Amino acid sequence: MKKTTLIAASLLAIAAVGPAAGAKPTPSLHERLLTLDTHLDTPASLDLPDWSIADLHEGDYTQVDVPRMRQGGLDGGFWAIYTPQGPLDAASTGAARNFAFRRAARILEMVAANPRDFALADKAADAARIAGSGRRVVFLSIENAWPLGDDPGLIDAFHALGVRIAGFAHFKTNQFADSATDAARWDGLSPLGVQLLAQMNRVGVVPDLSHSSDAALADALRLSRTPIVLSHSGCRAVYDHPRNVSDDQLRALAAKGGVIQINSVYLHKAEPNPARTAAMEALEKQYPEGATLSREQRAAYLSARHEIDRRYPEQGRATFDMFMANLLHAIRIAGIDHVGIGADWDGGGGVVGMEDVASLPKITAALQAEGFSETDIAKVWSGNILRVLAEAEAEAAREGKPAA
Repeated sequence: MKKTTLIAASLLAIAAVGPAAGAKPTPSLHERLLTLDTHLDTPASLDLPDWSIADLHEGDYTQVDVPRMRQGGLDGGFWAIYTPQGPLDAASTGAARNFAFRRAARILEMVAANPRDFALADKAADAARIAGSGRRVVFLSIENAWPLGDDPGLIDAFHALGVRIAGFAHFKTNQFADSATDAARWDGLSPLGVQLLAQMNRVGVVPDLSHSSDAALADALRLSRTPIVLSHSGCRAVYDHPRNVSDDQLRALAAKGGVIQINSVYLHKAEPNPARTAAMEALEKQYPEGATLSREQRAAYLSARHEIDRRYPEQGRATFDMFMANLLHAIRIAGIDHVGIGADWDGGGGVVGMEDVASLPKITAALQAEGFSETDIAKVWSGNILRVLAEAEAEAAREGKPAA
């Protein structure tokens, strides 16, 4: 039996076991599974005034906290160090680097301040042990490699802090890759991006091509020595959007052992709502993304946001059925071994019928209703991504640099 097959088999067994056996007399299937989401933008909430991950939050537009993770049976996942793309000059990039390190520190502080609720994971095999102890799994991820500047080797420092997935670009093309939603500069990965990919392979970081262009995805599939992940993407056959991928790309991803983690954002063409769009743009200009707000400013922002919702309610929002159609299409095309969940919580995700992580058991129930076995559903919830991470660890070990 090949080593990768052994890795997959062992991790699948772990995924199916899930949290502590015997914690409840008759746990439901969802409770038995090890459930991980590969793209949690929740670290941005950690900088909000008077906001604690340990408390239940209602009406503040956040989607993840400990009470709702318990309610929805989410065992944890990959907590994103997200940096919105800015200018590529040295000063701006240096500031982005500092921001990214501070965001990583905030995630580690969250773990340290809540030791009964969270634990940092180093390796794929740690996830089941942590969930079995009743705590939530914390891997770190990078969304947008811009903060690395012109030094791909800086990924080593982030790896040491717990980063196990890293993406190249975001909404704008940067020094590493063309973005799916911006003009091309490199026709895929840049020369620096190729170096970064190789360094990820060396240290055991899974390359993430969500947000990167089709050409960058093709480059990564061709060059990476380990499987890659699309940490929060969707299917172009369901909704034709640059952030989604084609069926041919799904097949190519699967052929190289990779995984697409289905998000809940790009599911349909939203109905035009010009008044709401204008009001939201004005609000975002007043309170820019990433700005540090005082308690009073945060209260004013929430009041204004609620007023926009009252005056200009969203029209024709995506639904849970649309999300499931996206997930099921990916499974049909890529296969059950190459699909997972990365809903983009606290980063734009959520649909009617699945507003926050408290609703996650609906996914398991819907997959059961479609006839998928417990083994199959365990792959979707964590087995597939943990297999990819374990293969990245194995490649790092072959390179002579242990992954932890």
